Amino acid sequence: MTAPELLTPRLVLRAHRVDDFADCAAMWADPAVTRFIGGAPSTASESWARLLRYAGHWALLGYGSWAVIEHASGRFVGDVGLADYQRELDPPRDLAPELGWALAPWAHGRGLGTESVSAALAWADAHLVAPRTACLIDPGNAASLGLARKVGFVERARTLYKGQPAIVLERARQSAAITW
Repeated sequence: MTAPELLTPRLVLRAHRVDDFADCAAMWADPAVTRFIGGAPSTASESWARLLRYAGHWALLGYGSWAVIEHASGRFVGDVGLADYQRELDPPRDLAPELGWALAPWAHGRGLGTESVSAALAWADAHLVAPRTACLIDPGNAASLGLARKVGFVERARTLYKGQPAIVLERARQSAAITW
């Protein structure tokens, strides 16, 4: 399975392609993007592995991440999607499927995160049998915490991931899909 294409008023969510590599690598190399996601910019090889991991999730699990593209400009906005990272948390928690997102700095503050995350959640609600989705967010990441709460996530636990504090948020599967 590959990622289905999702359309919103301003965005296209589609499968990642090899030609997304330069944009994806640039975004993940930006300290403003990675400040609360691992804390260090990604190398080109780490971004390449991420791109392959995105395709692997769809192939093996039937869900994964989308490349987010702005309709009007064709510009790469970022990545959004679902994953099973088999995270080693303290205390342990089952986070699959876990929703995650990252946007290029130019896209911050424009509502594109809410729009893309809402589309991914609507797809998950319609296609996954999981009773909930989760996300893991650094406590200092106020923007992502606000977005998570805006789309229905609630805090369930405080934990450590790789020795760093993290907040586990969960959202129950919704029966009604979002309409634009």
